[in-house]
Amino acid sequence: MATKLSEISAADMRAAMIDSQLRTNDVIDPAVVGAMAAEPRETYVPAALAGVAYMDRAIALGDGRALNPPLVTGRMLVAAAIRPGTRVLLIGAATGYAAALLARLGAEVYAVEERGDLIATGRAAVADVHWIEGPLNAGAPGAAPFDRIIIDGAIETLPDALTAQLAEGGRLVAARRDGAVTRLVQGVKTGGTLALRSFADMDVAPLPGFDAPTGFRF
Repeated sequence: MATKLSEISAADMRAAMIDSQLRTNDVIDPAVVGAMAAEPRETYVPAALAGVAYMDRAIALGDGRALNPPLVTGRMLVAAAIRPGTRVLLIGAATGYAAALLARLGAEVYAVEERGDLIATGRAAVADVHWIEGPLNAGAPGAAPFDRIIIDGAIETLPDALTAQLAEGGRLVAARRDGAVTRLVQGVKTGGTLALRSFADMDVAPLPGFDAPTGFRF
């Protein structure tokens, strides 16, 4: 997406984001900070919103979808503990910001997005990613298993189809909606079982296709 920001002002905004939002809230991993310092977030938002691309807020992408606040993305990436060569399944890739950061971290990224307009932006912006257009809750079973699964949005229920795509010893990071509260959660698959624990309360944009049946509790 086009942007009216100059390279200098965008760089200044990235630096301010890192100092005021990330470093003060436990995003201090040098690799993650370096990736977020280098990646132009304004590329992934509508041109009219480029000026607020680095604010501590979600950016609306239309039809109920949004790019998560930078702090949410940073905390998820730190929790995922990405290393070069890690095979990552990214669910809800949207316009590709998180996919670009994962690629900068050296991951082999499989990015799933169901909206054609969003995935077109992502494909144009990030070449070194396996883009998959399809239902978010289906994942990418043909490319499984994955070392990491990151669900880049708030969900109410985790489909078994996604858990099955996580390798033994692999880690999943997501955001769980519990009433009015959304919590970042993570877990490692052990003995075929994935137990999730929360590690932060955050304002996370919801993802479609993960609503719980009436009366269900995560």
